[in-house]
Amino acid sequence: MDKYIAGNKAAWEEAFDQRHASWGADITDRIQKEDYPFFNQETAAALRKIHTEGKVIGHFCCNNGRELLSLVKSGKAAKGIGFDIAENQVAFANEKAKELGLPCVFEAVNVYDIDDRYKEQFDIVIITIGALCWFDDLNRFFAVVAKCMKPGAVIVINEQHPCTNMLASEGDEEFDPEHRTECRFSYFEHEWTGNGGMYYMTQKNYHSKTFTDFTHSMSEIISGMCSNGMVITGLQEFDSDISGGFEAIDHSGYPLSMIIQGRKNRSPEM
Repeated sequence: MDKYIAGNKAAWEEAFDQRHASWGADITDRIQKEDYPFFNQETAAALRKIHTEGKVIGHFCCNNGRELLSLVKSGKAAKGIGFDIAENQVAFANEKAKELGLPCVFEAVNVYDIDDRYKEQFDIVIITIGALCWFDDLNRFFAVVAKCMKPGAVIVINEQHPCTNMLASEGDEEFDPEHRTECRFSYFEHEWTGNGGMYYMTQKNYHSKTFTDFTHSMSEIISGMCSNGMVITGLQEFDSDISGGFEAIDHSGYPLSMIIQGRKNRSPEM
C-alpha cells in the first residue's frame, strides 16, 4: 500500500472512532422512509433517469455506506458493493445493510488494490463527494473503476468542482471572509497535507493523524475516464456547495459542484 494511503487509512479510522453521536444515526430511518435520501436534488434526478432495477451497483469510496444503501433501496437494485479504506466504516456499513435487509456488501480495501474478483461486475458505478481527492493518479484510479464495469455500464460522479481548489476556506491562513471568491491557490496545485481532522464527522477540532489529499483539474478527471474506455455522456456544473466548505458563496455564480456522467464503451488498451 502506498505510504500516503496507509496514512489516510489511519486518519480516517481515527476520525470515525471519534465520530459525533449524530453521525450516521439517521441512516436507517431515512432510507426506510424517503426516496433517494443522502443525494442532493440534482444527483437524485440524474439517478432516477438510469435504469437501476435489478442491476448491480458499485460505489468507490463509500464512507459509511449511506449513499449506496439509499440507491439500492430506492432504485430497486439487485445488489450493491461498496469499497472504502476505513475498516471501521466498512463494518458500520455492513451492519446497516443487515439492519435494513438490503443486498449490499461493503469491503475494506484500497481502490488501487481491487482485484479481478470484481472484473466486469457492475452495471452502474457511483462516485460521490470527497472521493477523487484521495488519489494521486486518476488514470490509475479510473483504470480500476473501468475494470470493474461491464461493457455498456454507466458511471455517475457527483463531486466538488475543480475550481474550488483555488479558493481558501475557513481555517486556511489565506482565507479572507471579505474576498471569498478570490483565487488563493494554483488550479494545478497538487498535494496537500493536514492534521485538522474531519470536523463534519466529529463535530470537534482535534489534532489528527495526517491526511494527504490531491487536487485535480477537470482535464485530469475527463482524461482519466476517457483513457480507460469511458465516453462522457453528460456534464452539469452548479454554483451550489456540496462540500460544506463554501456555503457562504452558494449561488454567487462561482462553480462549486458538478455531475459527470459516462459510459464504458470498450476495454482500455493495455
